[in-house]
Amino acid sequence: MKPHFQLLEKELIERILGEAFQLIENPGVRVAPYVFDLLREAGIAVKDGVARIPEPLARSLLARVPREFYLYDRKGNRAVHYGGNDVHFDPGSSCLNILDAESWQPRPAVSSDLVRLVQVVEMLPQFAAQSTAVVCNDVPAEIGDWYRLLLVLWHSEKPVVTGAFSASSLHVLLELLAIESGGREALRNKPRAVFDVCPSPPLNWSEFASQNLVDLARAGVPAEIVSMPLAGATAPVTLAGSVTQHAAECLSGIVIHQLAHPGAPIVWGGAPAIFDMRSGRTPMGAIETAMLDVACAEVGKYLGLPTHAYLVAGDGRVIDAQVEMESGISAVLGALAGINMISGAGMLDFLACHSIEKLVIDAEAIASAQRLIEGIEARGDSLALAAFAQTGLQGDFLKLKETRALFRKEQHFPSAVIDRGLHASDTTALDILQRARQRVEELLASYQRHPLAPEREEEMLAFAQREGKKAGLEGLPGIPTLEYARETGLIQ
Repeated sequence: MKPHFQLLEKELIERILGEAFQLIENPGVRVAPYVFDLLREAGIAVKDGVARIPEPLARSLLARVPREFYLYDRKGNRAVHYGGNDVHFDPGSSCLNILDAESWQPRPAVSSDLVRLVQVVEMLPQFAAQSTAVVCNDVPAEIGDWYRLLLVLWHSEKPVVTGAFSASSLHVLLELLAIESGGREALRNKPRAVFDVCPSPPLNWSEFASQNLVDLARAGVPAEIVSMPLAGATAPVTLAGSVTQHAAECLSGIVIHQLAHPGAPIVWGGAPAIFDMRSGRTPMGAIETAMLDVACAEVGKYLGLPTHAYLVAGDGRVIDAQVEMESGISAVLGALAGINMISGAGMLDFLACHSIEKLVIDAEAIASAQRLIEGIEARGDSLALAAFAQTGLQGDFLKLKETRALFRKEQHFPSAVIDRGLHASDTTALDILQRARQRVEELLASYQRHPLAPEREEEMLAFAQREGKKAGLEGLPGIPTLEYARETGLIQ
């Protein structure tokens, strides 16, 4: 038996879904002109930009969604399983700021920050996937989407959780992925990335979000709906009401997506939050936010769909006990809930800032959560009788062969980021921030980049230089130029 956490009773889930199906028909869902014809051809009434989606049609399209799919690493191996109760983690995405490890103050992130973060994540087994974690403020904004992805693909072999902030940039991102994968068909067969697509609460699919859903479906690249109801502000104040709105936004997105290409992979995901009536902020570390995430995922699981949530984030502006308390609690809750992909590690300040040091601390909380969901199992024919038959009442279990054989399976050993008393006599023991900084430097020192096939690397660099020059970018921050790569023998 593996431990599991459940918030919603079956009767409440069915009630949530019942009202969600009603909402997408009345009052309906605001949609963009890009999908008017698509919806009308399916018999959905669209008037004044509002689509009224009948429940029978929504249910029939829901039935076509794959119940599982995989993301692949660069070598073509299955690396992330979306489906069932498998749990994976990736860093949070799209922060404007990075927490500077010298001043411990936030500053605008640049390409070198993303490179360092990607390299650290590459070395941490707790993270099954990378993310386009920060906005690179040293490159033109109009190419920011694909440039972040380029840096991740160049420095990592892991799958990627990414997204496009505009409809036009999606095609460039897909082209870049296709180059790295060896073609559009190779990308379709073994997708390297999942794309977050966000409706605007309440019940609104904007032009670029609608287009992203359609174009991802037709490209065969997985989409991940990230519905963001804000309980009490852009959604009903009750948690159950916000979960209902989340379900309606996901159902309407699935309708658009499946009409574009039935059977295309899509994830029931989100980043819901409670609205703090005192401050007007969105506390991502609040227990109600974690409850919303878990409850929304439970509705998706009830439907048998792949799931996603935003957890493992803290709201403080520095890495302190509050931030890590919030992050650790939600990591455990998300893992116990069996959410397939949990984003948010490394983030603080209400998702406005990323920290590589927090990322390595969060990795320790994630490792503990991963150990927890492994549960307790009986090993061997006897639980304790055989051990006592050997030791009697002397209790010298350290000498037993089974102790030496099994202790590594029973106990998780954290890295030196966690103080387990190994240096208790050292009066100069470092605090956790210092240990985290040291861990970052150790991981960076041990990182080794594994190159692509030379022809693909050359094509990626040529693509980056060509597209970058269109936006006035001189050079390629974070990666070599094509000329440099040729001159130095990086590309043979």
